[in-house]
Amino acid sequence: MNEREAYIALNMMEKVGPVTVRAMVAGFGSAAAIFDAGKDELLRIQGIGSECAGAILNQKGELDWQGEQVKAAAIGAHIVTQIDAEYPKQLLSIHDPPLALYVQGELENRDSHSIAIVGTRHATHYGLQSAEKLAFQLATCGFTVVSGLAEGIDTMAHRAALKAKGRTIAVIGSGLDCLYPMSNKQLAQEITGCGAVISEFPMGRKPDKTTFPIRNRIVSGLSKGVIVVEAGVKSGSLITVNQAMEQGRSVFAVPGRIDSPASQGCLKLIKDGAKLVTGVDDVIAEYEFLIPPGSLRKPEVVSMPVLSSEEICLTELLSAGEQDVDSLIRRSGMKAQTVNSLLVGLEMKRIIRMQPGRMVELINRGSK
Repeated sequence: MNEREAYIALNMMEKVGPVTVRAMVAGFGSAAAIFDAGKDELLRIQGIGSECAGAILNQKGELDWQGEQVKAAAIGAHIVTQIDAEYPKQLLSIHDPPLALYVQGELENRDSHSIAIVGTRHATHYGLQSAEKLAFQLATCGFTVVSGLAEGIDTMAHRAALKAKGRTIAVIGSGLDCLYPMSNKQLAQEITGCGAVISEFPMGRKPDKTTFPIRNRIVSGLSKGVIVVEAGVKSGSLITVNQAMEQGRSVFAVPGRIDSPASQGCLKLIKDGAKLVTGVDDVIAEYEFLIPPGSLRKPEVVSMPVLSSEEICLTELLSAGEQDVDSLIRRSGMKAQTVNSLLVGLEMKRIIRMQPGRMVELINRGSK
């Protein structure tokens, strides 16, 4: 077993994490040496108790690291370990970097200029529009857009980056052969051509409630900063935020309606000191001094339409499908004159389309 194979095998072990492995590598001098150690030698490593030592001894003879590489190759993936040149240096700097990453597509040096965009699976039209604008414009500027391939905000962020012909990385909470959600299978295939779909989980690992919080540290760890577009107070996106802060990453939040449950997480983040984002310039300004001149492309458009709370209310009502004006007046609780005036403004911003019979529909807007 060589050093690289040792990292692959250790990553396949249960109850043995990156921090524990780092302590053992420091103690034994290499990852491969761990497999030659007996129980007494393992117990002499600080932080290694009887349970951990037993787990290592019980599993080390059963791990088929060679077969694991064959399984990965069978789905067009390869395994990148901490000692490989392809391993992202930004991720290596966190407290508990994955021992190995399973990669479909390619990780590139330019991915060091990455921004994560995360948010709720149950996004409003306003949230999807905001994610689309930010992801498109960041990708246009040359940033790699990182997200988690979940439905809602994640999906929109990946799609917008692809539409901008930029790079995007999807970090999933399962083995690459157990993709979740399956509704994004086609999207995942598209991402591999312009970025990468990655996971630290071994082949065959199915997603569960424990795997997503674990993967979230990779989303933030790959990135210079994390933008939360839309999140409730109990959103899983806030786990990513906590990990981003522990990793020393910047946290940004897109404001939303004060009476919208989907915006409460973002509003709290802003109150707690997150940087408020109303356009891509707010993000670029944070990192411009770190980036060599000429390495970023300026976007054609750098600001997303700012909607009033009343305009957001109408777009959310329309997110379920087209409606007549009278229905919007009744459901919004606003005066007819106010609604008519707002609809004119939204039509000028190319957010809605007026149809015959006083029907109104949201425009399935592009990213420009």
